[in-house]
Amino acid sequence: MRALSGLARDLIARLPPETAHRAAIAGLKLAPAPAPRPRDPRLQVHAFGLDFPNPLGMAAGFDKNAEVPGALLGLGFGFAEVGTLTPRPQSGNPRPRLFRLGADRAIVNRMGFNNEGYAAARARLAAHPVPGVLGVNIGPNKDAADRLADFALGVKTFAAYASYFTINVSSPNTPGLRDLQQRDALDEVVARVIEAREAAAPRRPVLVKIAPDLDLRGLDDVVAVCTARGADGMIVANTTIARPASLRDPSAREAGGLSGRPLFEPSTRMLARAYLRCAGAFPLIGCGGVDDAASALAKIKAGATLVQLYTGLVYRGPALIDEILDGLAAAVAASGAGSLADLVGRAAREWALGGG
Repeated sequence: MRALSGLARDLIARLPPETAHRAAIAGLKLAPAPAPRPRDPRLQVHAFGLDFPNPLGMAAGFDKNAEVPGALLGLGFGFAEVGTLTPRPQSGNPRPRLFRLGADRAIVNRMGFNNEGYAAARARLAAHPVPGVLGVNIGPNKDAADRLADFALGVKTFAAYASYFTINVSSPNTPGLRDLQQRDALDEVVARVIEAREAAAPRRPVLVKIAPDLDLRGLDDVVAVCTARGADGMIVANTTIARPASLRDPSAREAGGLSGRPLFEPSTRMLARAYLRCAGAFPLIGCGGVDDAASALAKIKAGATLVQLYTGLVYRGPALIDEILDGLAAAVAASGAGSLADLVGRAAREWALGGG
């Protein structure tokens, strides 16, 4: 995949976005898996009962069908999250449904959980065990008669392969899905997934991924449900339906979820507010707008124990992984901290009040 730097990456960038995405997956399948560089041991993280070699992960949305999680780890990621996966295959929304906002270093997508279904992904993971921490992001089919059953089936299907599960109730591209973030609905979802988790072997951590568009009352409700039901953590945040006035690219008018640099500030504020409300009950993963070491460090200081990215990789390429991890190691050294964990939440109050 490092071969995608330079000329190869420039060529892929000239392709239509969805074609470029498939080309990147194909490249990861064909290229020999590199050996990850040794990292500063102070970047190792223990969270959710799992050991992460470093705090940087690939977010869900890139490897929708669990085709290349091992290759992603080979690039240097400390963990990889596949999906969102649904019980039955579904084609997603009509094309075009993925748009680059080059002037804004952003992407708008309205993919609609396009994926090959649980069975296909499970077969891949069974055939090619993943040598590291693997998250499996699960969701319901668009036409599901029982969305709770779809989530529970995901836990049963992937318990032997997932290191952790992510409940996706925050994508804006499946009608009605974000309604599941409302307190009573979310309580039912989390209760059903935890019940399935307790019945499965081995027992895996369960995380809830939320939208950056929740108001403070909605965030309070999510934190209360996750705490009461025994969820192991939260991912803050998914894409946003908001369109900041600063956006310049004409594709900003497209419907769908916005990711990338414009998402950084609102998602980091939401992260800090979640961190303060959780009061140490469980760790958080910060996601949204990470495209350099400074933005990754800001997530950690706002309250993230781990950090995920996706859109930043589209614009910066695989060299971004080393850049971020080297920058985080330098920040730990400069602070005199014993580990990255010592920096978590140091600026949470400042971010929660609206600044970094």
